[in-house]
Amino acid sequence: MAKSHRKTIDKTFVLLGTLGTVMLLVIGSIAWWGYSFASSSVRDELTSQKIYFPPKGSPSLDPSEFPDLQKYAGQLVDNGPKAKAYANGFIGRHVEKVADGKTYAEVSTLALKDPSNQQLQQQKQTLFQGETLRGLLLSSYVYWTFGMMAQYLAVVSLVGAAIMAVLVYLGLVHMARLK
Repeated sequence: MAKSHRKTIDKTFVLLGTLGTVMLLVIGSIAWWGYSFASSSVRDELTSQKIYFPPKGSPSLDPSEFPDLQKYAGQLVDNGPKAKAYANGFIGRHVEKVADGKTYAEVSTLALKDPSNQQLQQQKQTLFQGETLRGLLLSSYVYWTFGMMAQYLAVVSLVGAAIMAVLVYLGLVHMARLK
């Protein structure tokens, strides 16, 4: 009686382990696909834009103003971390200088009140372009980050599936010994 009860428990655990293994394989596969899709999409889109950090030694990448960007000097912006660095570290600092730190929304409001002020109109246009590009690059960074999280989920799920598969195998071996 105890042996048949033990077999039922073993069969249940082997079945649950098999289902868990399959579920983890499916989750891991979908997450890996998400990682691959996100990272290749971001890389392809950024690469096609051909945005480069200024070369090392360039006055536009002065080490005193851009110490955090020196490691990217001359590189193509082709992934999330580089997109974030370019958006915040390079464009962000330039945009802050356009109108004494005022944002596009602030300058646009002033430009609407004084449409003949060409300086305000130029600042408005420059801020719009800079903040738009900055926002697009930061969106690439966010998308890249979600891709990286999917990669971690995929690895954890696939490792979990491997562990579960070993446990299922051991359960089957144990069941065979009970016969």
